Amino acid sequence: MKKPLIAVMPLYDSEKVSYWMLPGYMKGIEASGGVPVMLPLTTDNEILDMISQKFDGFLFTGGQDADPGLYGEEKLTCCGEVCKERDIMEKYLLERIIELDKPALGICRGIQIFNAALGGTLYQDLNKQHPSDTEHHMSPPYNRAVHSVFVCSDTPLSEIISDEIIGVNSYHHQAIKELSPKLEAMAISEDGLIEGVYMPDKKFILALQWHPEFSFRSDTNSLEIFRNFIKAAC
Repeated sequence: MKKPLIAVMPLYDSEKVSYWMLPGYMKGIEASGGVPVMLPLTTDNEILDMISQKFDGFLFTGGQDADPGLYGEEKLTCCGEVCKERDIMEKYLLERIIELDKPALGICRGIQIFNAALGGTLYQDLNKQHPSDTEHHMSPPYNRAVHSVFVCSDTPLSEIISDEIIGVNSYHHQAIKELSPKLEAMAISEDGLIEGVYMPDKKFILALQWHPEFSFRSDTNSLEIFRNFIKAAC
């Protein structure tokens, strides 16, 4: 059977002015039967239209904070570095993917971009705007669980994962504040944050706040998320 081509959003290093990639994104796709390809960083709509047509699935990776301008807010001092070129590129691509009803998986920044691009808002910094005792910014190693999430019933995630409560790894300082009206929640953290979303009536538009790319080798749930993404892209 032909393996699906999966477009992977590039990571950008502003200090080195370079693109780079965490191997877990690529290896998680490979281990699940897909062929990962890192994209260029571009806002050329002609190129992005071509990408949206040619690839079978799309992985929205982690990285810089989403620009608060995406959701109509001023950038606070507690917000981190942004990459406006990535924001523009990923918002445009997401809109095209939705139109074409192609599979997309968002991870960490990915869930934040999905929400912001589709009319939701974000906490610019959890310590300042949603303080809690839950560990959301863990130290290495990143393949271990540091807090739990509740898996909402009758959602795509509950079809992938049979457990009602699962442990997840966590490395972020932003998160969903107001949920986009185009998305529905499928996982909630122990301190009430939305950590998993999906778009109803679409083939596979899912996003997670945690990091299956770090844990797919040791955690069955993480691997199953990748496998179901690749299955949808076949």
